[in-house]
Amino acid sequence: MFYALLGATLLVALVTSLITAKFFDGAVGKILSRIVGDELADAWRRYLRFAVIVVGVSGGVRLWELEKYVTATRESAALELNGMRWTLELYRTLIETLQSIAWMMLLFFLCSMIAYVIVRAIELKHDKKPDA
Repeated sequence: MFYALLGATLLVALVTSLITAKFFDGAVGKILSRIVGDELADAWRRYLRFAVIVVGVSGGVRLWELEKYVTATRESAALELNGMRWTLELYRTLIETLQSIAWMMLLFFLCSMIAYVIVRAIELKHDKKPDA
């Protein structure tokens, strides 16, 4: 039963990460095209898509939390996997996956905003003509 729960949480985290990466793909592509240019934007977008999937799966599948179903302590036995615990674990996986991705995307958008301001300042400086 533990292996089924592990597989189910992995599947939920992976599907959630893929859907979220697809959702943000257009916005990320536009931002990267503006900051790094069209020739590098596709490579960076693919890397960011990969990073979203890795962060989502690693944040959603919490192995240290699932250990309570296989290890018994001196004080208590291992927890039983029933329907309510399955629902709770799958919901927790979904929320933790989205939370991990949200933090990563927040960091990306903050860095992108700073990069955009720098790029825009450089463009304005070059567009300004010196007075003769």
